[in-house]
Amino acid sequence: MEAKVATVSQINNYVKKILDHNIILNNVWIKGEISNFKHHYSGHLYITLKDEGAVLKAVMFRGSAQSLAFEPNDGMKVLARGRISVYEAGGSYQLYIEEMIPDGVGELYIAYEQLKKQLESEGLFSPEHKKPIPPFPDRVGVVTASTGAAVRDIINVITRRYPMAEIVLYPAQVQGTGAAESVVKAIEYFNATDGADTLIVGRGGGSIEDLWAFNEEITARAIYASKIPVISAVGHETDFTIADFVADLRAPTPSAAAEIAVPSVIELRNRIDTDKNRISRNIAGRIEGNRLLLERFKMRTPKDRIDDANLRLDGLMKSMDSSLKMKTMHLKRELSSAAAKLDALSPLQTLARGYSIPTTEDGAVIRSANEMKSGTEFTLRMKDGSADCIVKG
Repeated sequence: MEAKVATVSQINNYVKKILDHNIILNNVWIKGEISNFKHHYSGHLYITLKDEGAVLKAVMFRGSAQSLAFEPNDGMKVLARGRISVYEAGGSYQLYIEEMIPDGVGELYIAYEQLKKQLESEGLFSPEHKKPIPPFPDRVGVVTASTGAAVRDIINVITRRYPMAEIVLYPAQVQGTGAAESVVKAIEYFNATDGADTLIVGRGGGSIEDLWAFNEEITARAIYASKIPVISAVGHETDFTIADFVADLRAPTPSAAAEIAVPSVIELRNRIDTDKNRISRNIAGRIEGNRLLLERFKMRTPKDRIDDANLRLDGLMKSMDSSLKMKTMHLKRELSSAAAKLDALSPLQTLARGYSIPTTEDGAVIRSANEMKSGTEFTLRMKDGSADCIVKG
C-alpha cells in the first residue's frame, strides 16, 4: 500500500486549522515574562514570553498595540490575552496578542472584564434603562467618604452653583474590605427613605485595588435597581469602573458630578434675563402695533367713513361712465363699418351710377330679356324716380 505524502505547506495548514478551531486556544490568558521585545516601525510588537520552563513567541499588531496603557520592556511580567495559531511560513505556532496588562493587576483586571461582559449581556448597561437627571433637584444625596477631597469638592461646587439645593451626605466606606457593602447600604437607604432627587456615588482617584468597591457586582446591581437617578463619580477621568457603565450618567470626577447634578444659578439668571428682555420686546412691539391701529380707528368718525364711501362711489361711477363711453364709441365704429359695407352692396348705388332696374308689377327684378315678351308691362326704376313701360315688338 502506497503511503500518502503531504507537503510542508499542507501539514502547517492542517495544524493551523486544528488550533484555529480550538475554543480554549481562541481566547486564552497567558502569564509570562517579556524577552526579545521589538517595537517594529510598522507599529507591530514582537515578543517572546517565557517562564522557568518554556518560551512562546508572540505578536501584537498595531491596532491592538495602540490601546496599551503602558510601555512593554524586556523583563516585565505581563498577562496577555489572545489566540494561539500557526505562522505557516515559519512553521511555528505563536500567540496573537489582543490585550496585555502588567501582571500586578492581572487577576483583578480579568475579574473586571468577566463581570463587565456578564452584566452587559444582562442589559445592565442598556441606554433604555438610563433615567434622566432632574434639572432642578431639591436634595442631592452624596455617597462617599465623609473626609477627603471628593466630598469637599462636591459640597463646594453644589453650594456655589445652586445654594438652594440641600446636600444629604451618607458617609460610606469606599475602600477596603466591606466597602462595596457600605456603598450598597447607602444607595438602598436613599431609595427606602426617598431621601434625594439625585444621587452622586463615588470617590477620589486611586489604584484599581482602591477603586474595587465600585467594580463589585453588588454595587452594580444596587445602582441598577435604584429608583433615584445615579451619577457615578469614581476616580479620575481615565478611570472606568463597572459602576460607571451601570449608572444613569458618568462624571469624570466628583467635581464634574456636582456640576452635572445641579444647574448654575448665575447661568439661570442670565437665561431668565435674556428671556425676560426678549418677551418684553415682543410685548412692547405688540402694544405699539395695537396702539397705532387703535389710533387709526379712533380718529375716524362715521362722517369720515361716509365721505370715504362717497369718494369710492364717485370713483366707481367715473370709471363706469368712461367704460360706457369707450364701449359706445367702439360700437359706433363697428356700425359705421357695417353700414359702409352694406351701402356698397345696395341697388341704390347701382342706380346712382346711371343704371336702371326693371321690375314686375309685384316688384320682382327682371334679370333677363327672355322674361319679357311683346306687350309685357313693367316698371323701370331710376335714381330719381320710376316709369311704367310696355314691351313692343
